[in-house]
Amino acid sequence: MTNTTPPTARFIAAETLCKLFRTRTSIKILFDRKIQKNNLPARDRNLAMNLIYGVLRQKQTLDEFLSGVSRTPLKKIDPFIHQTLSVGLYQIFFLERIPRSAIVNEAVNSCRYKRIPQRLHGFVNGILRETIRRLEKDPSLTLPDTDKNGNPIHNHPDWLVKRWSNTFGMEETARICRENNREPCLVLRVNCCRISPADYSRKLREASIPHQPGMFSTASLVLPDFHGQIRSLPGFDAGYFQVQDEAAQLVTLLLGPLKKDGLYLDGCAGLGGKTAHLAERGIQHNLEIHCVEPDSRRLSLLRDNVKRLSGDNRLHAHQMGLEDFPGDNNRLYDGVLIDAPCSGTGVTGRHPDIRWNRREEEIAEYSRRQLALLKTAADLTAPGGILVYTTCSLEPEENEEVIRSFLTTHPAFILTDCRDQLPEPAQKLVKNGFFQPHPAMTIDGFFGARLQKQG
Repeated sequence: MTNTTPPTARFIAAETLCKLFRTRTSIKILFDRKIQKNNLPARDRNLAMNLIYGVLRQKQTLDEFLSGVSRTPLKKIDPFIHQTLSVGLYQIFFLERIPRSAIVNEAVNSCRYKRIPQRLHGFVNGILRETIRRLEKDPSLTLPDTDKNGNPIHNHPDWLVKRWSNTFGMEETARICRENNREPCLVLRVNCCRISPADYSRKLREASIPHQPGMFSTASLVLPDFHGQIRSLPGFDAGYFQVQDEAAQLVTLLLGPLKKDGLYLDGCAGLGGKTAHLAERGIQHNLEIHCVEPDSRRLSLLRDNVKRLSGDNRLHAHQMGLEDFPGDNNRLYDGVLIDAPCSGTGVTGRHPDIRWNRREEEIAEYSRRQLALLKTAADLTAPGGILVYTTCSLEPEENEEVIRSFLTTHPAFILTDCRDQLPEPAQKLVKNGFFQPHPAMTIDGFFGARLQKQG
């Protein structure tokens, strides 16, 4: 007998979390598959995603609390029951607008929908009702911030906390973890070719959308409380803005000063956020821009994005990886941007699945691939040209060490100080010539190096 009623947001959240921990697949891929299969209304989609991300950001504290309430050890709890309880506990402690009785009922209904044995319905019901009783008795009750041994809970895997504490010290590591466990703000880059930040700010005020200027990028606006559809923001179709973290906005500036009528290449374009920014900046310089991206879906989205923001008359998009890119009639590029695939440890606040999916031993493989990309890009860079290397990783092996290895074998390149290309507020993010912000309210963890080819 099959279910005829559609699954709820809570059920989708618990099932997606189960599959994430079982397969280590990107949460976006898993969630998109679920949405396509079940056709959830927009409101339920948003709730399901909020629950998934919330549980991932609070995983260890939720597990520690559950261990104190349940007589059954966590390892012996059915995975779906475990995640259903995590979703329920997250709602109880963090989503005050949802009635507690509804939280319990929805959790039990998820078990019914999954056809979990009846006795486990009572287990779920009992755990959540006991939690509510404790809160009613002591409204100040919160999730634990230490484990049973008194060690701080950071809601990050132990290997990553240890690695960061060795690199940054424990105080900064704890701050990074706290920042990653908060819901990040929505950050926009205003398309200054279409509208000024001041004029777009006025449009947001007219729409009663709270916002503030970014801290580092002069083109950024931060919408701290916006949770609606991006397309509903003023001027989306007119290309007034792009959703883009401040760090990602700033690294494109490292290609400057742009050369009039210059030839530029985005060697790892992805969805094209930085390509679009370069195209926007390139209008007044009459740039010819090439980009490469092997995935056809991403390339299609990239083209749409660039067309919305700046038109694509001088953009040449190539469906291939950089290693297969032959260049353009053997011409060399005045600027090459390599936003290299990486471990993503700088964006685990915005993408909390990364912290649980990643393994420490994978970092060495990322480093090897990054160095290979950089070497390929070097051959495409013109004498006097700029080669910018960026990652959204905090790991030295993917950042400074890649640059050091590259410079050892490529003496024609020199490292230049990133500070000279950045607006004054962002210059404080440069250390030893490298652009190195750590996660904060409006900016992700990032790395950028600016290299110039001599001759």
